Amino acid sequence: MTMYATVDSPLGELLLVGEGAAGAVGTAAAVALVSLSLPGQKGAAVVQDGWVREPSAFEGVAAQLREYFEGRRTRFDLVYAGGRGTEFQRRVWAALDGVPYGETVSYGQIAERVGSPGAGVRAVGTAIGRNPLLVVRPCHRVIGADGALRGYAGGLERKEQLLGLEGALAAG
Repeated sequence: MTMYATVDSPLGELLLVGEGAAGAVGTAAAVALVSLSLPGQKGAAVVQDGWVREPSAFEGVAAQLREYFEGRRTRFDLVYAGGRGTEFQRRVWAALDGVPYGETVSYGQIAERVGSPGAGVRAVGTAIGRNPLLVVRPCHRVIGADGALRGYAGGLERKEQLLGLEGALAAG
């Protein structure tokens, strides 16, 4: 069953979409997160017929997001729904998960980490752009090789806001 909830944040109202996590009822992992979308995001999830509004299933996710936006959480401990994306996208997304809070990496560095240097940078950028879990899978921590903020499905203003929250913006 696909469930959803909305959560207020400094970025606007977030749409959380998930699937029931087997055997996890009543725990922080009551839901396996499928997507986290920002308002106006390119490629954002849209509530579908048959989805069930279930805010209680997302209480653990919402609490972690609140802590993050309050500056009290530097990593997320969430269950993500499996089987999403291509094998290459999953490798790129796993590399994103390894970028520490408060740090940034370039698209080229991610490409090297997944074994696709050089021309693979564009493919990496495309895979990052298809990340369905904004904020919690930190694609906002990937910047241009020259240090410039580049592409973010939620908008560059939000990317800058997230990096500012994490103290990762270079003084300029």
